[in-house]
Amino acid sequence: MAEKDCIFCKIANGEIPSATIYENSDFRVILDVAPANRGHALIIPREHFKDIFDIDALTAGKLFSLATEVARAMKSVLHCDGMNIVQNNGIVAGQTVFHFHLHLIPRYENDNVNIGWQPGDSTPGELQELAKEIRKKI
Repeated sequence: MAEKDCIFCKIANGEIPSATIYENSDFRVILDVAPANRGHALIIPREHFKDIFDIDALTAGKLFSLATEVARAMKSVLHCDGMNIVQNNGIVAGQTVFHFHLHLIPRYENDNVNIGWQPGDSTPGELQELAKEIRKKI
C-alpha cells in the first residue's frame, strides 16, 4: 500500500517520472538523480515499507534476487571494477527517505567515493556472548 506523501511511493508507482532501468509488479529500479557515481541505481519496492524492520522476508528475498540481476547488467554496461550495495535504516544510519530502498553503487578504481567506517575491536568472549543473545531472537 502506498503512503500518500511518500516520494518513493510516487516514483515506484509511476506518478513521478524517473530514469527507469527495470520494473515489475513488485519493484521499480531507477537511476539515482543525485548519484554517488555514474550508474548509481535504486531498487524501490512498490509497496511502502519504512525500513528493514518493516519489510517482510519474502519481499526482501525478491529484492535481493533482483539486485543480483541488475548488478550483473550494470557491470556489463558500465564496466565498473566493483559495486557497493547500501541500505540505510534510521536517521542515525543515514536514511533520508523513509521508504525501504537499496542502493547499487558502481565503483571504479580511484573514484573517490567513500563508504566505510573505522574498524572497532572486540574480544572473542564478547562476540560469542553477543551472538548467543541475538541467536535467541531469531
